[in-house]
Amino acid sequence: MIDRRKFLGTVALGTASAAFLAACGQSSSPAQTGSAEKPVTLNYSWWGNDDRAERTRKAIALFESKNPDIKVAGNFTDFGGYWPKRATEAAGGGLPDVMQFDLSYLRDYGQRNQLLDLGTVKINTDAFDKSLLPSGQIRGKTYGIPTSTNTFAVYYDPAKLASLGIAEPDGTWNYKEFNAFLAEVGAKGNGTLFGSSDYTGVWWMFNIWLRQNNIQAFTEDGKLGFSKDDLKKWWNLTADLRGTGAIISEERVTQLLPKSPFASNSTVAEVNWDNFMAGYLSDSGAKELKLVPVPSDDPDNLGLFLKPTMLMSASAKTKYKDQAGRFIDFMVNDPEVGQIFKTSRGLPASKTQRDGTTFEGTDKLVVDYGASVEKYLKDAPEPPIVGFGTLEASFKRVASDVNYGKLTVDGAVDTWFKEAEDLIKQNA
Repeated sequence: MIDRRKFLGTVALGTASAAFLAACGQSSSPAQTGSAEKPVTLNYSWWGNDDRAERTRKAIALFESKNPDIKVAGNFTDFGGYWPKRATEAAGGGLPDVMQFDLSYLRDYGQRNQLLDLGTVKINTDAFDKSLLPSGQIRGKTYGIPTSTNTFAVYYDPAKLASLGIAEPDGTWNYKEFNAFLAEVGAKGNGTLFGSSDYTGVWWMFNIWLRQNNIQAFTEDGKLGFSKDDLKKWWNLTADLRGTGAIISEERVTQLLPKSPFASNSTVAEVNWDNFMAGYLSDSGAKELKLVPVPSDDPDNLGLFLKPTMLMSASAKTKYKDQAGRFIDFMVNDPEVGQIFKTSRGLPASKTQRDGTTFEGTDKLVVDYGASVEKYLKDAPEPPIVGFGTLEASFKRVASDVNYGKLTVDGAVDTWFKEAEDLIKQNA
């Protein structure tokens, strides 16, 4: 696994790869070149909120200033709307030249030969930990370069807790204690301030709970590694909290979209990746937010791991593969880009970018949280199975039906397992 001490520190990496990934193979179309007078245009798509969009636009402007022969036409949407657009484009053969990609979908597109093998363009990977790069590789080909890393946490708003007269948590809690904390917030929130959204509807939190109980999410042959009883236990964890002020109702969650309940100042806490800090602060207007570890019934096993927050990928059909490689290399390695994003994408994966970035205030808080859970970090899961993005979306949808009261826990488990097993069969 990744050595977090090296990853968070400033010392040089103990080993280094070749200066560049070898450029091998040729594009299916003739090489396209541009000039300052007549630059080529790369289409680049990413997901995020307004804060990430503004930072990305600054990074694009910086790239264009240093690469006058390339223009970048950027567009973004939220995470939920991002993947249906990519699926439509892929079906029509028109994926963007460069894309922000998520580990959940990489295998779907990579195995269908819809992504460019980045081993055929020049991207400097000297400053990446060697155990991180395989997250973007499938069957010996590189389809994604990590931009950054993150880990899971519980966010909370100290000002809101103070207003309710509730002490701040230190993060050394089990699930019973975590639920009691949410229930206390709900009891004192008088129907206007809730504990959190239903954390059992979050796939990655379920994955962490499985790891805390030494259960695999998926087997090596691409099957489910957990049972219906496991999922029933998980979804029943918050059964007593649903319909109370401890957990915000799904109706209210829908009304608050596209912001989350936490970003809308409707809840005191939220479980999510630590790189969401900048977005939460921007959306909520809060002066301060804090991070503590997730609950666990085993204090020695928090189930946490370091995950690529996102990857940079390119279309297999891009006419500008070399320019796409230059843009990706810039976005993952350039120190000034690190200064623009700070920890909003997570901790920069490239040591070159990390060393060129100063972490102060909120960004230092994210870095410090990572250091505080370093000893609990275990090996990250393997790249998810084909169709995982659909499974994750289904998990959230079915869990929300439990919150709505449309499904019992037993009914929800049966529904999700059938969808999951059908999908796995289709992609076998």
